[in-house]
Amino acid sequence: MTTDAGEPTLTIDELAARAGVTVRTVRFYGTKGLLPPPVIGPRRVGHYGREHLARLALIEELQQQGMTLAAIERYLQQLPPDLDAHDLAIHRAVVASWAPDAVETVTRAELERRAGRVLGDDDVERLAAMGVVEAGDGGDYRVDLGLLRLGVGLLDVPLSQEAILAARTVLIEHSRAAAHDLSQLFRGEVAQRAARDVKSLSAHMQPLVMQALLTTFQRSLKEELRQWLNGMPEDGGSA
Repeated sequence: MTTDAGEPTLTIDELAARAGVTVRTVRFYGTKGLLPPPVIGPRRVGHYGREHLARLALIEELQQQGMTLAAIERYLQQLPPDLDAHDLAIHRAVVASWAPDAVETVTRAELERRAGRVLGDDDVERLAAMGVVEAGDGGDYRVDLGLLRLGVGLLDVPLSQEAILAARTVLIEHSRAAAHDLSQLFRGEVAQRAARDVKSLSAHMQPLVMQALLTTFQRSLKEELRQWLNGMPEDGGSA
């Protein structure tokens, strides 16, 4: 069975396995209103899609930030009701930006649990090339939890490893340049403030700046892709 967007749907067992949670947790979140109800298919079997998976990832991120279930419920209620999986992923990226860098040493089984899927040796090698995981002693792995879901998502992107690494380099260089320029701008504004006020301002500004960067980048990328696609011949051949 597929959704209207052509995406394969998931049973509750498949959704739980992909998200790295239990079926009981998925059902509990559903009763609390944290997850929208599944699409009921033949034989009264519920089917879940990318939005459910993205919501579970966002809930997990909010929990890692120390939010209670009641606080998470309030947070999700404030979101627009029509957010798709892509929009939810952006919200999760903003939330993840609040956290300090988190690198843990985990077993292969724990790595796969955190990734929400079985990882072949080739997958692990690609994640290592992206700087997401690093092989440690005794078969363990050091994993950057902030990058893990992004890296796992890139495993399914039809791009060569070279293209992904080149894109990573471009993003790092430009994000560092933007961070430097914004830091210089804010530094002039807070030069006369007390250290306590500067720390408070930084804590408030970081999620706002991340949201602004993500939003402007998303719009710029859409415009670039629109211009590129409009310039392509209709038959897909060379101009």
